[in-house]
Amino acid sequence: MVKKIVTHLTFYVLLAIIAGIIVGQYFHNQEHLNKTIIGQFKTLGTAFIEVIKIFVIPIIFLTIVLGIGSMGNLKKVGRIGLKSLFYFEVVTTFALVIGLGLALFLKPGAIDKSSIEIVAPTAKKAKSGIPITLIVLGISIIVGIALNFWTKRQVVIHQMEKISKVVFKLLKYIMYFAPVAAFGSMASTVAEFGLDTLIPLGKLVLSVYFTMFVFIVLILGLIMKYYKLNIFKFIRYIKEEILIVLGTSSSESALPKLMEKLETLGCQKSVVGLVVPTGYSFNLDGTSIYLSMAVIFLAQLNHIDLSFMQILTMIGVLMLTSKGAAGVAGSGLVILGSTLESLEIIPVASLAFLLGVDKFLSEARAITNFIGNGVATIVIAKSENEFDEAQYHNEINNPEVI
Repeated sequence: MVKKIVTHLTFYVLLAIIAGIIVGQYFHNQEHLNKTIIGQFKTLGTAFIEVIKIFVIPIIFLTIVLGIGSMGNLKKVGRIGLKSLFYFEVVTTFALVIGLGLALFLKPGAIDKSSIEIVAPTAKKAKSGIPITLIVLGISIIVGIALNFWTKRQVVIHQMEKISKVVFKLLKYIMYFAPVAAFGSMASTVAEFGLDTLIPLGKLVLSVYFTMFVFIVLILGLIMKYYKLNIFKFIRYIKEEILIVLGTSSSESALPKLMEKLETLGCQKSVVGLVVPTGYSFNLDGTSIYLSMAVIFLAQLNHIDLSFMQILTMIGVLMLTSKGAAGVAGSGLVILGSTLESLEIIPVASLAFLLGVDKFLSEARAITNFIGNGVATIVIAKSENEFDEAQYHNEINNPEVI
């Protein structure tokens, strides 16, 4: 058990945060060293953000194209595919709105306006023209749709899957530097502003976990109840897979086992094979909550009062960018960066402030994504009469399984 803990990246991120707080507080009291040291610490965080931003375009393009392009199955089960996409869009929009509403209500990033700005100059003026990330999203959707009509679609998809694996493996290696970035960001923040800056971060973590819990119990619970099923029994049934997701901060890590268990629960293989993989690109409930709450948090931190139209624009942008966040650790941070670039309201440099807690937030969103995709598959299977009710109840109430 101890060996597992000390070999997990989260352990080192936590150590880095603690070290950053201690070192930052020491230099906070050393006025003559402040500026030089803060600049050096801050570089560790900003350099990491700059590297992460490199992955924005390829991850959005590959995830969206593969998500849409792999839906050639729609020719065989068109109604199931279209129903899945409709369900994904409705539920993730609910997730966005709930995250947005609770962030505005709980105000995790609200700080005294008389205090010094946490992250340098706010809100640059919007540039003219369409942001590159939105252009890439549009191109990705067109390419994905076009692939469905190409006879050599499978060959292209196979090659793109190989490239996607390489990109995500590179991102995984980059994430090994997260403790260094977390240390630098935390040390520079505390050194400049003192321990008071930790209060909004703590509020954000608690707010996100609370919102995820509300979403799972209220929204997913009511959806399951509508179909006369129990969300808590389902969560208990997949508890081992949830622990894997918790340990890896990636919902993708338990994907094969989830598909196997859903089939065992009575969902037809054809439905599971279409809904689950597609859901990993389009049904990211936890990521949607995280993105909406993080954007509002950073706006509050920067003392940016978003207008009603800006909030509507933000929801529209997030409905698109959230579809590019695959269930892999680190990708949420990438997509958040692309969202901020698209909105052009909040400085992307603000991301550095989240580095210290992103690892803990990624676990919450990965678990919510995971449970959400399981629920989606059961709902679609049941609505299409591709679901064995008796098998489901026998399995989910089986004492040996539980």
